[in-house]
Parts: sequence; structure tokens; C-alpha cells
Amino acid sequence: MSASRDAVVCRTCPRSCAIPAGGVGFCRARRNSGGVITADNYGRVTSLAVDPVEKKPLAWFHPGSLLLSVGSYGCNLRCPFCQNHQIAQAGEDDVPWREMSPDQLVELACAERKRDARVIGIAHTYNEPLVGWEYVRDCARLAHEHGLVSVLVSNGYANGEVIDQLTGLVDAANIDLKGLTPSFCQECGFDPAVVRQTIARLATTGTHVEVTTLVVPGRNDTPAEIATIAQWLHETSDDIAYHVTRFFPCWHLLDVPPTPVETVHELAAVARRYVSHVAVGNC
Repeated sequence: MSASRDAVVCRTCPRSCAIPAGGVGFCRARRNSGGVITADNYGRVTSLAVDPVEKKPLAWFHPGSLLLSVGSYGCNLRCPFCQNHQIAQAGEDDVPWREMSPDQLVELACAERKRDARVIGIAHTYNEPLVGWEYVRDCARLAHEHGLVSVLVSNGYANGEVIDQLTGLVDAANIDLKGLTPSFCQECGFDPAVVRQTIARLATTGTHVEVTTLVVPGRNDTPAEIATIAQWLHETSDDIAYHVTRFFPCWHLLDVPPTPVETVHELAAVARRYVSHVAVGNC
């Protein structure tokens, strides 16, 4: 994005978009509004459902419970296999949405809890929640006041200052560490060092953290890569759980076959050499 005299740099993630007046950044969710960067997607809900906590996936955080899951639009990555590309790769004019304030969302979560005692809180998921981190922050504060937990499902590609704003507010997080291979990371559009920093920040400040790697054939499916990730997770915190998940063709990767089930289990076995809690997904 070319800079102009009235452009303002967004500090939410390392992309540091120079956003012109009235424009939005790469994520399509942050706007230069009169010289101030704001979350254009704040309170704009595209997806809302009550889901099992295991679907996030969180396997070691209140198993058997339910979460009111909420999503908006926008993402700061361009993973070619995006499962939620209809909303994650969309802007305000590309997908239907409705306004829902933090008060309204928490009120709905409380109503869902009243209907079913298994509902324990709210999960920010579906698109990339951190491109609208202010909504996550405000909802989490209010959720805690009502005895609800707050869950984050994220790619983790945000500046440390943003993650620090959520310290003590996010009870559990599942962060995607998609891989370490430079060509694959470039294809998706992220620096794995930043994601590692997010994982470490959350795990060492009281958040229950689980990490997911979607195993894509030919991209990140070697035992060496999974071993490197798992060893780093163990060194960061022995409490971090790890999900090794099967890929299915999606969006721009329709020509790549599903990950063989045996490959997922073999890589999970590699991860278990280092990490105490390892789960397989989509198998």
C-alpha cells in the first residue's frame, strides 16, 4: 500500500499498513477514520453459534462445555487453504453482518447459559479476531463481570502491544502455528517468530494455550518440522497442548489431496516425544 501525506500507520500487526484517509488496511477490518486507526469491524457480527469447546479446538479446557462463538470479517493473512474465506477474506461490503455491542453479546451468552448450563463463555473465532482486538477486549471485560470465560482462536500474527492489551482477559486461546518453512510462511503471509512471541506471551501470563498445526501435504508435513515446533512448545511452557490436524482441500488449494490419516498420526507421535498433551484433528 503506497503512503500518502494523510496516511496513518496501523500498529496492530507487523504489516504496519500505511492507511490513507477513509481507507482500510490489508486486513480489510481496520480503517483510518479522521487520522485515527479504528476497528471498522467492531461489533459487526457475521457468524454466531453455540459450539462445543472441542471444536475450537480446545481439548484440555473445560471439556464437554459449550461456547457462544462469534466472528466478524477480515484477516491479516492470506492462507490459500482458508476454511472461512467467505468472511475472513471479506470486507464490510462483501458479506452480510449485523451490529452487536459487547453488552448485547454478553447478554446473549448469559441467556444461552440459562438455557444450557454447559455454556461457559464466549469464543472469538471464525475470522481473525485480533484485527478487531478492541471488541475482544471489551467483550472479555464484560464477560468476566458476568462469570463467563473468554476464548480466542487466532493466527497469533499481532504486535506484542496488542497481546498485552488482552493479558488477564483471555482465559484460553488456540493459536495457529501453521509452520516454519520460509516458503510456506511467505505463501500464507506471516513471520513465525511473531506467532511464537504471541504464544509465549499468552502462555506465560496465565492464559491456557493450545496450538494447532494444520498439516498440508507438501507444505509442512515433515517429521523434522513438527519436531521443531513441538520441542519449542515444550521449552516455552510444559502446559501448552498441541493439535496436529488433517488438511482437506479448500479455497485455492483444491488440487492438493487430503492429508493421509496415517501421516497425521505419525506426526502426532513425533510431537509426543516433546509435548505431554497432543491431539489429532479431522481424522
